[in-house]
Amino acid sequence: MSTTAIIARNDKRKALAEKYAAKRAELKKLGDYEGLQKLPRNSSPNRIRVRCTQTGRGRGCYKKFGLCRNQFRQLSLEGKIPGIRKSSW
Repeated sequence: MSTTAIIARNDKRKALAEKYAAKRAELKKLGDYEGLQKLPRNSSPNRIRVRCTQTGRGRGCYKKFGLCRNQFRQLSLEGKIPGIRKSSW
């Protein structure tokens, strides 16, 4: 499980990216790359890490479900994710 500081840092990046999204789009449309460089570094959406909503794990996360592979497997075997079941052939 990730530390709460790492999760909070990622949440801060999400908030900054949302705050500056319109301004970034406008600057990109105008081609003002120097203006883009003056914006905060963490306002870029590329710096946001996809993390598991339950554990905070940063690797092996499925964006569609918001879960890491471990939690996805556990919850799907318990039948808590609708439409997902273990395949067999």
